[in-house]
Amino acid sequence: MSALAAQFNAARLKTIGFWALKLVLAALFLLAGGAKLASAPAMVEVFEQVGLGQWFRYFTGLLEVVGALLLLWPVTTGLGAVVLLAVSIGAAVAQLLVLHEDVIHAIVLAVPLAAIAWFHRDQLGGLDS
Repeated sequence: MSALAAQFNAARLKTIGFWALKLVLAALFLLAGGAKLASAPAMVEVFEQVGLGQWFRYFTGLLEVVGALLLLWPVTTGLGAVVLLAVSIGAAVAQLLVLHEDVIHAIVLAVPLAAIAWFHRDQLGGLDS
């Protein structure tokens, strides 16, 4: 195999892996956001414990769904990652300070989202103008 072919295969595998990661993350956030927007009893209870009102559940669910869709659209992948990263950080803070539950799942989601946001930081440059 030539060096050019090896580079092509590596680039192709990177692209496939990146899309697989984005699809998994988007699916998780679409499901979580959908559960919040559909008023799943578990979600209603959690946001009742948080104490910010049910409007915040709808707001969070909307951010999750919109962020997941932005993550899948190549032009807005960076923005979607930042939105979902903010949701994950907020979830970690709520889990740690209010709900007193395990924060590892929020951290596990935040790490690849931060990497995606960093990788697509060039897309975010237009936000400062």
